[in-house]
Amino acid sequence: MTLADLPVGTCSEILGLDTANPAAFRLLDLGFVPGTPVTVIRRAPMGGPAEVMIRGYRLGLRRDEATLVQIVAPREKKSRKRR
Repeated sequence: MTLADLPVGTCSEILGLDTANPAAFRLLDLGFVPGTPVTVIRRAPMGGPAEVMIRGYRLGLRRDEATLVQIVAPREKKSRKRR
């Protein structure tokens, strides 16, 4: 799963980057390193850029840049019944 697939308002953890693309090295410089939590804040319509929160700052990423970031698939929260 990539950061481009992460739903708005969901937090996940970075697994790695596709370093075959030179843009991945710029993302590494910006703090997109394995183990770092990242949250999608909002997305522009029609496949436009996404605003993400990483390391305490917000950053706009194009969809093609977001596809370079592999993330852990978020788990659905299970509701617990109180007894």
